[in-house]
Amino acid sequence: MKIIHISDIHLTVPGEEMGGLDPHARFEQALADIATHHPDAARVIITGDLTHWGEQAAYEALQQAIAGLQIPVRMMIGNHDNRGTFLSVFKDHPTDAAGFVNHAETLDGVRFIYLDSVGEQTHAGHFCETRRAWLQNELAGCDRARIFLHHNPMLLNLPAVDKIALVEEDRGPFRDLIQDHAANLDYVHFGHVHAPIHGCFAGVQFASVPSTGNQSIPDFDEAELLKGAPMAPSYFVLFIDGADTSIHQMPFAWEGPIAATGTGWEDWAKPG
Repeated sequence: MKIIHISDIHLTVPGEEMGGLDPHARFEQALADIATHHPDAARVIITGDLTHWGEQAAYEALQQAIAGLQIPVRMMIGNHDNRGTFLSVFKDHPTDAAGFVNHAETLDGVRFIYLDSVGEQTHAGHFCETRRAWLQNELAGCDRARIFLHHNPMLLNLPAVDKIALVEEDRGPFRDLIQDHAANLDYVHFGHVHAPIHGCFAGVQFASVPSTGNQSIPDFDEAELLKGAPMAPSYFVLFIDGADTSIHQMPFAWEGPIAATGTGWEDWAKPG
């Protein structure tokens, strides 16, 4: 099974820049690359910060952008999004009984669980008791699962980034829930950090995906300011085979030279 993971597209009112870039052009370029090279993907999953300021026109532009994509799209909201405005545009989008944008589906025997980790007027992540009860019910009812959300639910040793991770009062209980179900959880996937970071959390592998806009630069000493630059964007291609996963980072905006090299021993021999 092939899955496309995109995050942090930060769409604006069309015509407005975000961080010196046109986020709509970047997103459209990513979608065109996916349509050309990965039409066999089972899903395109976008883990939040769908917009930059949560404006209706930005969500309408997103709705129009994905309308022609032949691959089903699944979306989550992030800290730059507005839950009410999102749902007013995507009127048929599923929510849980409490109105959070939590939803799930089963693909090839794996439960894909999409989480709403947004708090009110804060960039930090929240996953309250009500949301944890919903997730507990989902995890208890499946043999294999993987989780997608916007915020990093663990600390990443990046002080400024970790200030806007899942908040401490929710982070511990969320970790306990993951640890309790680690045996049937294959992966945790998220965005938010605008960088590819991989590791293990509560016994479960995790991976964050870069942004289609600006990329973050890791600073292990800076405690206040996030650092980033308009470096090349990318998205992930996930290949899933049972509990096995391989993740490929796709630099869809690269326009420089590409070399083709053989794999035989002689192909790498030093010229005489």
